[in-house]
Amino acid sequence: MSPLLWTILAIVAAIAGFFIYRIIVLKNGRRKLYQQRFERVQPLYDKLESGQALTADEVYEYAKNLQTRETTFLLLNDHNMTDLFPREFYTIEKAAASNLVNWLEYPTELDACPDELEHLKRVTIDFDGQNNFVHYEVFRYRVNPPHWAAEDGWILGVVGPYFDDSQPYDHPSNTFSRISSKADMVTPEEEVKWVHENLSMRR
Repeated sequence: MSPLLWTILAIVAAIAGFFIYRIIVLKNGRRKLYQQRFERVQPLYDKLESGQALTADEVYEYAKNLQTRETTFLLLNDHNMTDLFPREFYTIEKAAASNLVNWLEYPTELDACPDELEHLKRVTIDFDGQNNFVHYEVFRYRVNPPHWAAEDGWILGVVGPYFDDSQPYDHPSNTFSRISSKADMVTPEEEVKWVHENLSMRR
């Protein structure tokens, strides 16, 4: 076998090995994240599953936390107990914030919960020119050092689309953040346009 062919085979093997390693790392990262998410709400889950009485104050502690808010509502919904969920967090904006944080925690994304997150605005698009509107919630977030994205400052995140009849905890199909989209360089409207055209319209 010629040296050139050996070189090509070695390069192919190295690339294949990298992708296999990457898949294993990501799969393990996701498994760890799912376990962490469950552990955050496990006391609530255990009470619901065992039929123990829950108080609104207990639920409030989970609902106010961005990392557990969405899961808390879904757990209560599964047990027909959403009347215990605080009304102040039953809005699309509050649900979208939790959804974005949960998405950012994925190893393939920010791999962390933002240290700060702010809602900027809702951006509405008439997607077919026939007064059929979709809505996106736009946030900005940032992380502190030593996280690798700390030097980027405020970054934009988009959650949606929502429709006129959407309920707060309906699943948004296109939560996304281009980590490179700095809030001082890209407007909310520009970021929503990118998400809508490159994600929503390609489904």
